[in-house]
Amino acid sequence: MWATSLALTALSLLFLALNFSYPDVPIYPYWLENILFAVGFSTVGAVIASRSSPKNPIGWLFCAIGLSFGVDHFSAEYAIYTLQAQPGALIGGEAAAWILSWAWILAVGLIVFLVLLFPDGRLPSRRWRWFAWLSLLLTFTGAVWGAFTPGAILSLGQINNPLGVEGLPNVWKLTQTLMLTLIFVSSTSLFMRLRRASGVERQQIKWFTYTGVVASSAALLTYTISEPLGALWLKWVGYVVMQVALIGMPISMGIAILRYRLYEIDTLINRTLVYGSLTVTLIALYFGGIVVLQRVFVALIGQQSTLAVVASTLVIAALFSPLRHRIQSFIDRSFYRRKYDAAKTLEGFSMKLRDETDLEALSDDLVGVVRDTMQPAHVSLWLRLDTASKSKQAD
Repeated sequence: MWATSLALTALSLLFLALNFSYPDVPIYPYWLENILFAVGFSTVGAVIASRSSPKNPIGWLFCAIGLSFGVDHFSAEYAIYTLQAQPGALIGGEAAAWILSWAWILAVGLIVFLVLLFPDGRLPSRRWRWFAWLSLLLTFTGAVWGAFTPGAILSLGQINNPLGVEGLPNVWKLTQTLMLTLIFVSSTSLFMRLRRASGVERQQIKWFTYTGVVASSAALLTYTISEPLGALWLKWVGYVVMQVALIGMPISMGIAILRYRLYEIDTLINRTLVYGSLTVTLIALYFGGIVVLQRVFVALIGQQSTLAVVASTLVIAALFSPLRHRIQSFIDRSFYRRKYDAAKTLEGFSMKLRDETDLEALSDDLVGVVRDTMQPAHVSLWLRLDTASKSKQAD
């Protein structure tokens, strides 16, 4: 399955390059997403399936998702080339278009089940069985309906469904909305798992939740900002971040399942919150400073000046370090309060350790630090007898 996914992706890239050479031919809009998913999910799935228990379906779901997106992309590029770029050059163009009309629904349906079964290959509880059966029914119904829906196939421009039945309603948009709704509902199962999870399972869910939140935020930034506002560059930033998050999604799930560097997710989330907030703040200060200084120059000398850009750049450079420390402190106090308090306690103890000479007082302080930072059920401090005798001799 992994080798087939890579082979289909390579052929898809070949036809994509050929289609790019025809300016009048529309380009399949989801080519990059399909490549990332086909290569990412199939590769991670091959690693997971080879190392996990045969009873765990997660690895095979990964491989199936990668293969399905490989089939989707190849079908789209092949249909565009044989039906629009070079009509009649190769056979089977209409068959490829027909496969795309329903195969993408199965690919999204597999993602729904992957989210439901992540990370241990089982449903969150028996109460989710009805949703699993409903998702299976709706995915199968949507695929059959899409296979015979008349009119232009979604994302293929003017290519019509060769097996479309006249008289049936066109349900492309409805099916797309329905599948996105199923993904959203299945994603809520992860938050329910996260609420009652602890230890390893909690860290596993954090990895996938992190990439999902980043991808969703970047998608909102990409598709909600309008170009007349002069924020076209911001849309491109959101698009790039979204693609990085999409390729990071199977990787993060693979890390969670294989438990490789599992506990580094807290550091990653912390750094994302800090540097994301820092970037937004510095950009706002930079452009706000330019606008204000340009108005000041216009009021003083009657024209704009490049000194406004230079001054704003110097201000941003001067504010970077102190602003980063303040944001780091705010994030630690707000979201990592326990670790923040523990760090402050250890810092205070290290200061006291430099000046304390009384062993008994130092022992009490050490027990108090352990109790405050680690919060154990019981604390006791044992001292070696020779250490105690040496301390008495020193006195």
